[in-house]
Amino acid sequence: MAGPDKAGADKAGADKAGTERIARRIARAGVCSRRDAERLIAAGRVAVNGVVLTTPARNVGASDTVTIDGAPLPAAAPVRLWRHHKRKGRITASRDPQGRPTIFDDLAPDMPRTMTIGRLDFNTEGLLLLTNDGALARILELPATGWVRRYRVRVHGPVDEAALAALAKGKTLDGIRYGPVEAALERKTGSNAWLRVALAEGKNREVRKLLNHLGLEVSRLIRVSFGPFQLGRLAPGAVEEVPARPLAEQLGGLMPQPVSLAPGEAARAAARQSGRKWAAKSTRRTKPKARHAHHRRTP
Repeated sequence: MAGPDKAGADKAGADKAGTERIARRIARAGVCSRRDAERLIAAGRVAVNGVVLTTPARNVGASDTVTIDGAPLPAAAPVRLWRHHKRKGRITASRDPQGRPTIFDDLAPDMPRTMTIGRLDFNTEGLLLLTNDGALARILELPATGWVRRYRVRVHGPVDEAALAALAKGKTLDGIRYGPVEAALERKTGSNAWLRVALAEGKNREVRKLLNHLGLEVSRLIRVSFGPFQLGRLAPGAVEEVPARPLAEQLGGLMPQPVSLAPGEAARAAARQSGRKWAAKSTRRTKPKARHAHHRRTP
């Protein structure tokens, strides 16, 4: 019969090589998010090797048996990644207290449980990456990973190209330090202008705040790429999975676990890890199928 976990068990588990936090194991199995897994643990519904956990500060290895409400935890699902064209007027969350539509309202009901890699705010549109693996989401969100986010921005107001170029040195606004931003004028259309902006971090409403500081009103903000993945011609509201082979080629050593490839593909993928971008394939699909409600998570 399961009972409370004993003192020292967590420390012993944490010292073993090849272990991971229990909440991460649960999230990788596709049961729920890491945060929800911690809630399950706090409620006494999770056990490891028959011992009920009272804290999420526990590491588990491949030989440990994890159960939730007495049922064995499913094996971790293969890592998957989707490109989604977020529409303006969607919340990047699984639910909204104000009842506003979320990005998951545009996903098909048969989509597996997914989470977003970073966020786009309510009025921002464009490329949003989705994954079924929380560890991968956290890795790709980190500025240290070095993946550049690129945007097209429509602004209203006088554009000072020298001021845009100065953003490359970074900027401090209201006590918040923003890293280097590449910003340049693309074209002017009357009193409006289109800019191209690139940055390697994603602080809350960063692009809008920096441009507002320069006296520019942002009327449209579109993310066109995230690292090697492109928005291309993916239609608004559409979602498309990145095939396993290009996924393995692009992520390489960033992967928290291997991608399942067809026989012979693994060797070919390793030979092509020289940084070829998956962009040509990303522009083929233009029309989404009808999408309905489901799942979830800004410059």
